[in-house]
Amino acid sequence: MLALLPRWMHAESARTKAATLYVTDATEKHAARAPLQWAKAVAGAPGATIEIDSTRQYQPILGFGAALTDASCFLLSGLPAAGRHAFLTDVYSPTGLNLNLGRCCIGASDYSRSVYSYDDVADDMNLDHFSLKHDEAYILPTLREIRQIKPELFIMATPWSPPGWMKTYGTTFGGRTTENYLDPYAHSLWELSNGSMKGGWMSEKFLEVYSRYLGKFVQGYAQAGVPVHALSSQNEIVTTQYGRMPACRWSPELEATFIRDHLGPLLRAQHQQTQIWLLDHNYNFYERVAGQLQDKQLVKYVDGVAWHGYTGTPDQMSLLHQKEPNIPFYWTEGGPFIDDSDYATGWAKWGGIFTDVLENWCRCAMAWNLMLDPRGKPNLGPYTCAGLVTLKDDGSLLKSGQYHALRHFSLHLQRDGRRIASQSDASGLRHVAVENPDGSFALVMTNPGEAKNLRIVCAGQQLSLSLPRDSVATVAW
Repeated sequence: MLALLPRWMHAESARTKAATLYVTDATEKHAARAPLQWAKAVAGAPGATIEIDSTRQYQPILGFGAALTDASCFLLSGLPAAGRHAFLTDVYSPTGLNLNLGRCCIGASDYSRSVYSYDDVADDMNLDHFSLKHDEAYILPTLREIRQIKPELFIMATPWSPPGWMKTYGTTFGGRTTENYLDPYAHSLWELSNGSMKGGWMSEKFLEVYSRYLGKFVQGYAQAGVPVHALSSQNEIVTTQYGRMPACRWSPELEATFIRDHLGPLLRAQHQQTQIWLLDHNYNFYERVAGQLQDKQLVKYVDGVAWHGYTGTPDQMSLLHQKEPNIPFYWTEGGPFIDDSDYATGWAKWGGIFTDVLENWCRCAMAWNLMLDPRGKPNLGPYTCAGLVTLKDDGSLLKSGQYHALRHFSLHLQRDGRRIASQSDASGLRHVAVENPDGSFALVMTNPGEAKNLRIVCAGQQLSLSLPRDSVATVAW
């Protein structure tokens, strides 16, 4: 019945109940405090305030997750069955972290045990040698086990490179080959593929067969019990990583041609419901996407834009949103490094990052590797990333600050909820509010500074509370 009420009546009904404050700081992790009671708001009362307006609603929430890379799935597969199931239950069930998204790699990434594709036979235009045998060893079993715990798991998949034989020494488009053709982000002529999955450019002559390759991946995963809900053409599409790891560069025109003329029509013809997301790279490439979206035939097949948080600033996503307000945004990668001094304690840093992501129109946030070892491995690339959790040599688990921050979002911000307006006069305080589809509300606050006393005001009612220093907190009502 609540869902049929006007939004302002949702808020009134919700405030007849006590609110609960959950706090993460140096001494507590998502600890529930004593219930908070609503009272009539006092105009002009002293102290810092967060004001919430549930009548102003923004993007819906898809959810939160982490990357289920070859490396993470391999480590998980090596755990005793009972321990693995207990960990996955903690991560994906509503009583734990409550993740509901996963990002998978189509073939090898830098966080793989080896370089592989699903068809390494050169010029196999019919894809007669296509096989998912590699993934059947431990990736697909892990994904199926997660789906038993979280049946509504949304899977996004992306390739770090096509098979090496589909690549070229330079970017090709329209019969021309040149390193710098319509690509201001090129680095040097030595960024070559030479038949390898490491570095190089996608070749125009293999676009059609590559679309069938990705289509076979989607079909094969579905047959294996793991539906793929979204794809991107390429992970970090504007870099070759100097040939140090599986990677591939695409010009904006080539990516558009691939989706518009090949991958999009193929998935539609196969009656696949898999979405296609552009870019899958950093904030600073927003102008590239803006240019691509001028092609209205391409837009017919574009279901969103995927973002990473390594370069640029989150507000650059809002610059694109101003131009293309109807294109959904998704944040698909970001995580800590093994040498971060605050790996286990950086909850306030990550609370701020996740708030930025949501405040700049993203519908989801996905961490990078779910699990790695203390040395950031398995890893065949040059980067020293760390997992959302670390599997220590003695078999115990170390949760990152990112993990602790993520719980405040993933446990309280429900799928299909809506971000709502919030504003504050509190110095340094970060905040984001959501109205959930069941009529409940959640406000996530990140306080990287000293302790604060605070009022939360909504529709003439208020809560009074204290936030510890260096904390992330959620108020749910």
